[in-house]
Amino acid sequence: MGWQELILIFLVILLIFGAKRIPDIAHGLGKGIREFKRALKDTEDEVKTSMKEEEKKKSKTDDKQDG
Repeated sequence: MGWQELILIFLVILLIFGAKRIPDIAHGLGKGIREFKRALKDTEDEVKTSMKEEEKKKSKTDDKQDG
């Protein structure tokens, strides 16, 4: 995709939404992306915490069985 296609796409968006709505759309899109990244990070942290807890439980049961 070259610069000419990008300009054409931008002009079409400008015609459809108007110059006043583009900053609002960009702001909403940026906010949505930030919220998505935050939710993804929270989910990753939760999974990692759960895995660590499972490893601790497993090592405790292994220690009890060995002893």
